[in-house]
Amino acid sequence: MHHRTSRRTLLAATAATVAAAATGVVGISGAAQATGPSSDSGLKRLIARMSLEEKVGQLFVMRVYGHSATAPDQADIDANLAEIGVRTAAELISTYHVGGIIYFTWAHNTRDPHQIAELSNGIQRAGLAGPTPLPLLISTDQEHGIVCRVGEPATLMPGAMALGAGGSRSDARTAARIAGAELAALGIRQNYAPDADVNVNPANPVIGVRSFGSDPRSVAALVAAQVKGYQSAGVAATAKHFPGHGDTSTDSHTGLPSIHHTREQWAELDAPPFRAAAAAGIDSIMTAHIVVPALDPSEDPATLSRPILTGILREELGYDGVVVTDSLGMEGVRTKYGDERVPVLALKAGVDQLLNPPDLSVAWNAVLAAVKSGEISEARIEESILRIFRLKSKLGLFRDPYVTHAGVDRTVGTRAHLASADRIAEHTTTLLANTGALLPLSRRSHRDLLVVGADPASPSGTTGPPTTTLAGAFQELGFSATALSTGTAPSKARIAEAVAAAQGKDAVVVGTYNVSATSSQRTLVSALAATGVPVITLALRNPYDIAQLTGTGYAASLAAYSWTDVELRAAVRVIAGRAEPVGRLPVPVQRVDDPERTLYPVGYGLSY
Repeated sequence: MHHRTSRRTLLAATAATVAAAATGVVGISGAAQATGPSSDSGLKRLIARMSLEEKVGQLFVMRVYGHSATAPDQADIDANLAEIGVRTAAELISTYHVGGIIYFTWAHNTRDPHQIAELSNGIQRAGLAGPTPLPLLISTDQEHGIVCRVGEPATLMPGAMALGAGGSRSDARTAARIAGAELAALGIRQNYAPDADVNVNPANPVIGVRSFGSDPRSVAALVAAQVKGYQSAGVAATAKHFPGHGDTSTDSHTGLPSIHHTREQWAELDAPPFRAAAAAGIDSIMTAHIVVPALDPSEDPATLSRPILTGILREELGYDGVVVTDSLGMEGVRTKYGDERVPVLALKAGVDQLLNPPDLSVAWNAVLAAVKSGEISEARIEESILRIFRLKSKLGLFRDPYVTHAGVDRTVGTRAHLASADRIAEHTTTLLANTGALLPLSRRSHRDLLVVGADPASPSGTTGPPTTTLAGAFQELGFSATALSTGTAPSKARIAEAVAAAQGKDAVVVGTYNVSATSSQRTLVSALAATGVPVITLALRNPYDIAQLTGTGYAASLAAYSWTDVELRAAVRVIAGRAEPVGRLPVPVQRVDDPERTLYPVGYGLSY
C-alpha cells in the first residue's frame, strides 16, 4: 500500500518528463521539467517509498553493451544476454533498478557525440519509467592521455603526467572544466578522474603516466585543481585509487598488489592528494584493490577494508561523499573472497556504489540476501542511497536528466576547446637531451625527415598510428616526412629497413615505448645513430625510456607522456621550434646501472 502510494505520487510528479521522453525528443524545456526532491528530508521520503529491490539496485553501477538503450546491434544483444541476462540497457534498468551505468568504448557505448547523447537520454527514459521513477548517474573513465572512453570529435586533453610536467594548476583546472562540460553535454555526469595516485615506483605497471607525478604536494595541487574544474562544469569528479596505488609492482586488474609503506609513509606520500580532493569538495572517491598491511593488518583489499574506508577515509579524513569501488571484475578484489561475498563486504566496509561486478545477478542477489538476513541493515544501505541521491540532486538529475542535440553541437569539440587543448599541450613536452643544439630543427638544414618507432594500440585520443600522426604534423609545418612503423619489438629485418630508409635523410625521429634493458628498440636507435643521421627519440609513454637508451648514440631526446594526437602535435611543434620546451619532469629518472642514483631529477628539463 505504502509503495503503491509512492508510485502514484512520483509518476504524477514526473509525468511531464516521461511524456516528453516518449516523444523521442532529445531534451526537455523548462515547462516540461520534473521537479524532484532537493533536501535531505525530501530524499529520505523518496527512499522510504522504495522497495527493497529498488534500494539494492541503486547501489550498483553496471556496464551494458550497445549504442542504444532499446535497440542495440544483435552482437551487443548477444553479449548482454551472455554476461548480464538482459537484452538491452532498458531491460537492465527495469530488471535490476541499477542506479548507474558506466560507458566503455569496447561496449560500443561511445561511437560519436550525438549517439552518446541519445543513449544517455534512452537510459534516463528507462529510469523514469520504473516503479519509482529515478534518474541514473552515468559515468565513464575519461582521464585523458592513455585512458579515454570518448574520442574525437570530442576535445582530448593531455593526460595527468603531461599536466604534471606542465605544472600549471590553471591549465589542469581548465582542462578539467572543458572536459567536464563536454561530458555533461553527452549526459555523462560522473567521471572517474582525476587519478590521485602518487607514482613513486617507476615499475608501476598500471598507474605510471596516469599519475600527475611523484611529488605528493604537486600531485595534491593538481588533483584539487581538476576537482574544481570538473565540478564547476556539472560533472562529479572521482579521486582514485584510495588509499593510493602509486607504489605497486602488480596490476590490480590481474592480481592483488601490496604496498608496504608504514603508516607514516602513507600519510606523507599517499594521503595528501586525497586530503586535497576532500578539501576541494570532491563528489566521489574510488577505492583501490590493494593490500596495505600498515593500514589494515587483516590484509583485506582496501575496497573491502572497514579500517581503511570507514576508519581512515570517513572518520580520519572526514569524507562524507560517495565512495565507489574500482571495478569488481578485477582480479585484485576477487582473489580472497568469492564474487557473492565481495559486494557485501564492500558495503560493510563503507562503500556506497558497487561498480561493474562480473556477474550482476550474483552480486545483486547477494546484497539482497544480506539485507534480508540482517547481515546488513536496511538502514545501512539507505545511508549509501542518501549519499548517491544527494549527488544526483546536486547534479540536477532529479530536475532534468536529459541532454540536447543543440547542447552537443554548442559544446563538444568546439574550436575554442580544441585551441585550449593545443595551448595546454604545448606546456607539457619535456626536452631531456639536446647534443650540439640539434633542436629546434630548421627546415633549411633538416627538411627531409624519417619518422620510425613504436605504434602501440591507440587510445581514444588518436586518429592513427603515432608514426603517421608525427609525420603528418611535420608535414603541416613544411617538412618532408616519411613514416615507417617499426613496432615495440622491431625485428632485425625491420631495423634493416629503417636503416635503409634513413639514408639521405636530414634527421630521424624515433618514437619509443616503455624501453627495457633487453628491448630491440635500443638496437633500432643504435643502428640508426650509426648511419650518421641525427637521431631524436621521443618517449611516447613513460619518460623513463631515456635511461635505457644511454649509449645508443641519440642526439636529442624528449618525453611526450602519451601518444594521443594533441600531445604528439605539441611535441612536433617543440621539435620544430614552433613552441618552447617548457615541460619539466614530474618524476625522477633513475640510472639503469645504479637505480639508487638519479639521472634526471624532478623538475629537470632543457630550454632553447
